[in-house]
Amino acid sequence: MTVDISSTSSAPREHFGSRLGFILAAAGAAVGLGNIWGFPTQAASNGGGAFLLVYLVMIFVVAFPMLVVEMGIGRHGQANPVDSMKSVTQHPIGQHIGGLVGWIGLAVPCAVLAFYSIVGGWLICFLLGALADIVGLQQVAEWLKGFSAERNVFGTVLFYLFTVLIVQGGVKQGIEKWSTRLMPSLFVLFALLFIYIMMQQGAVEGLKHYLIPDFEKVWDRKLILAAMGQGFFSLTIGGCSMLIYGSYLSKKENLPKMAMNVTLVDTSVAFIAGLVVMPAMFVAMQKGVQIYADDGSLLSSDTLVFTVLPLMFESLGLLGLIFSVVFFLLLTIAALTSSISMLECPVALVDERFDTGRKKTSWVLGTLIALFSIYIVFNFADMFGLVAMVATQYLQPIAALLFCLFGGWVWSRASKIKELEQGCPDFQLGWFGKIWPLYVKFVCPILVMTVIWASFG
Repeated sequence: MTVDISSTSSAPREHFGSRLGFILAAAGAAVGLGNIWGFPTQAASNGGGAFLLVYLVMIFVVAFPMLVVEMGIGRHGQANPVDSMKSVTQHPIGQHIGGLVGWIGLAVPCAVLAFYSIVGGWLICFLLGALADIVGLQQVAEWLKGFSAERNVFGTVLFYLFTVLIVQGGVKQGIEKWSTRLMPSLFVLFALLFIYIMMQQGAVEGLKHYLIPDFEKVWDRKLILAAMGQGFFSLTIGGCSMLIYGSYLSKKENLPKMAMNVTLVDTSVAFIAGLVVMPAMFVAMQKGVQIYADDGSLLSSDTLVFTVLPLMFESLGLLGLIFSVVFFLLLTIAALTSSISMLECPVALVDERFDTGRKKTSWVLGTLIALFSIYIVFNFADMFGLVAMVATQYLQPIAALLFCLFGGWVWSRASKIKELEQGCPDFQLGWFGKIWPLYVKFVCPILVMTVIWASFG
């Protein structure tokens, strides 16, 4: 017995309207706080330039081949994650297990969105707080920058509102339309911030620390594992976003090339974030803000974005406040481009399975996950770290490993090749086409298991 994937929805499947639209939307899904917050923090904690060098290698050795698998499964299935995983095999037991793998994968964006939207809410509150500072509303600014449950609920609900409003518009009118606006804005804001920060005292030292690697540190085991993990999470491998966006990609497109473009845009954002945040940290040090402990470890790495950088902006007067607005607007945009891809995963499943209508489905599912987020806010000490850890250290790497095993071992070589030759007829003639099927079968699972082992360590 086989499943007719096309029968899961009565409406024809929507596709991205342009290559650029797909690249910016998929890169936007990958570009999030992991790039703009996580990557510079990891670089600062692990020797700057040495970490950057190893990270760039790991992105192309670990993350890119797996991105091709995830997008390939999505485009092959032309459906939500559960039905796409079922589509890779004709065997009834294999389809049953594939469906289960799809459900595990689908749990990732739902769990991540539950805590991620709270952080997104903080960003919106800091953005509004900086605006309140500029217009002299001191009490409002203090409330927005405080850490009360009410303020956190306010920010979270606002963040969900923006996310749902984009997702309900569909692929072309919602996700693609807003990604092609938000992603270029991201680069413009980065450019403005970079120019501004490089004019401050201490910025050049930060830039040197970031760009000039200490080659002795390059072979450090901890650094390699940190760079591998960061590269893996940077492209949201195992997060289902790439699978669902791949399902909206036309069969005429060159899938490996599209995956490479997504990888390059995502990596560029992480690299540029480092160009901004690392010099900003050294500027803050010049202003008397302590960043490193006596043993050389980074202080408050988790709250770097919310403590160290706002202190630096505040110390620079009105212009600093204006750039604080720019900085938090940039982070909010990055968080939104990720959250829309997370909500899209369950919305696609429910809409395709039950033909409930995208608009209604977006609001209902968005509200349900938002209620869980609000529950986390009111039980913050017990729940926030736990949900974040379960989602990112357990669920996502395990889902990535299962996707990888299914893509490498269950999805037949002939079917894989056939899928990638659509839009890329010469796929098997190039070196990537020759090694990729074996690479995802043997090398990728070992690398993913290494990431899982390191995250448990």
